[in-house]
Amino acid sequence: MKEIYHNLKNYMLTALLVLSSSACGSHGNEQSGTDNSDTPAPSKTSFTQGADISWVSEMEKKGLKFYNHEGIETDCFQLMKELGINAIRLRVWVNPKDRWNSKQDVVNKARRAKEQGLDVMVDFHYSDSWADPGQQFKPKAWIGKSVAELKTAIAAHTIDILQALKAEDISPRWVQVGNEIRPGMLWDENVALSGAFYDIRECDVKGLNSTNERVKYPQNTQNLAEFVNTGYDAVKKIFPQSIVIVHIDNAWDDLTWWFKQFKEAGGKLDMIGLSHYPQTHSTKLWQEMNLLALKHISQLAKTFQVKVMITEIGVKQNDSASAQVLADFINKARDMESCAGVWYWEPECYEWNGYDMGAFDKNGKPTAIMNAFQSSTKRK
Repeated sequence: MKEIYHNLKNYMLTALLVLSSSACGSHGNEQSGTDNSDTPAPSKTSFTQGADISWVSEMEKKGLKFYNHEGIETDCFQLMKELGINAIRLRVWVNPKDRWNSKQDVVNKARRAKEQGLDVMVDFHYSDSWADPGQQFKPKAWIGKSVAELKTAIAAHTIDILQALKAEDISPRWVQVGNEIRPGMLWDENVALSGAFYDIRECDVKGLNSTNERVKYPQNTQNLAEFVNTGYDAVKKIFPQSIVIVHIDNAWDDLTWWFKQFKEAGGKLDMIGLSHYPQTHSTKLWQEMNLLALKHISQLAKTFQVKVMITEIGVKQNDSASAQVLADFINKARDMESCAGVWYWEPECYEWNGYDMGAFDKNGKPTAIMNAFQSSTKRK
């Protein structure tokens, strides 16, 4: 929700690996992967409690520091682990105007996560900057490329980043191919080149400030499926056992139709990822939003026979109910066979870049919001 700122050698061994890497205990496969000696080491826990802290390197460069509850300055990755987090999600951009979320920045942060024994998820945006429901713009260097050339670029970029991680002996447990791609990705005004999942109106495009309802980026669902599949295949080439996630927003909404159309177009995935921001609906209360999200996790898992993960969640940092909102959701999600985990989006922030859903205070200390992860850990 950045738009708010927002499957070796024999049957027994295969079964053991699948069980050990299951994201929701001993209830089944977390993925439908293939044989691979580079299988990421399974987590010590069956339920992933993750955090996307991609902003951390930029924040540190600006002089921000992080402290534990006792006020002792602590490395952010270490602090996340102490707070009950067992995995780190890192976004990657193609050619960012500065070094943040570049290949080297991602490798540096992934190395720090590994040093703390934390699993890693890589989140490919396939853009030079933010990709979310309001903006799925092609990297500048990819504009004008044919569909075949775009697929080559997707594969090359994906392989480049993953090879860099592999060189550091870092094996991402999950790889997200696209970020919040309900409206598609790699939009283009030329329908033959567009990766839009449905027609994108001009008034719905972030940054245009338009009220015009004309179609700006026409639908080409087949292209989107092929773009995603290209990323999927590139991931499997480097890390065959990494779990490939297709991620869309609005967990509260019934988006079964989306995944049905994606699969009908030949789209591939190992796991479904959803964003859930329970305090952002204009009319629904957080209690209803949580219940709807949990219902849809179960529904999607049953329909498509894959695990579902909340790859982004956030609650209002200055709302007194927020700690309860997050704890309510995590405690219920942990008890679901269908749910692989929950990831907080940028918890280390306090009103950083206008983001108002951080889980730290202005003094760099975690707030009560983060207690949901520790409370959940104690229930194991």
